[in-house]
Amino acid sequence: MEDKFGRLEERKRMVERLKEELNISDRVARAMLKVPRHLFVPPQYSSEAYFDYPLPIGRGQTISAPHMVAIMCELLDLKPGHNVLEVGGGSGYHAAVVAELVGKDGRVVMVERIPELAERAEKTLRELGYDNVIVVVGDGSEGCEEFAPYDRIYVTAAAPSIPEPLVEQLKPGGKMVIPIGDAIQELYVVEKDWSGELRKKRWGSVRFVPLVGKHGFRF
Repeated sequence: MEDKFGRLEERKRMVERLKEELNISDRVARAMLKVPRHLFVPPQYSSEAYFDYPLPIGRGQTISAPHMVAIMCELLDLKPGHNVLEVGGGSGYHAAVVAELVGKDGRVVMVERIPELAERAEKTLRELGYDNVIVVVGDGSEGCEEFAPYDRIYVTAAAPSIPEPLVEQLKPGGKMVIPIGDAIQELYVVEKDWSGELRKKRWGSVRFVPLVGKHGFRF
């Protein structure tokens, strides 16, 4: 069986593995089933698109492993209509999955610092019909004030600490998922209460590329 994007059976097998190994929710499983990951990777890696590991996308960057996309989506607890900021958009794949979860009434603001990757991601997203994703070229560690505040923020590069602009742009009652650390990295779920205070919970060890920017490891 195929759909208009092709390789549906491979997507099904990938999602079934994630459900078995991670017990991901039906909502996240359906979102990942809809997004053709093979269209977000360079052609030379297309045959590996549905294996569960990161792949190079150029300029020293990677597309996250499917299991990490699923985990971050689960931790974010995304709802229809949410306004979401992604820091480190890369290929646009993760943004597409999130766009499925927030729906047409929601919005994903994807910030990518490398123009070449941002341009490629925007082209792919537009061709696939993800009109609820806005692609911005810039320093993701400073967020994107234009579309703030955000119900959810997620960062796909490891930061030395939680960037203050992201804290400021997160709505009270909002949630952020972010990897922190250099040689040793931990994924944190950060919740902002209605008084503006942060509650941080460590999820576990991860491995991401470093966050580059004013509030990253280097600028």
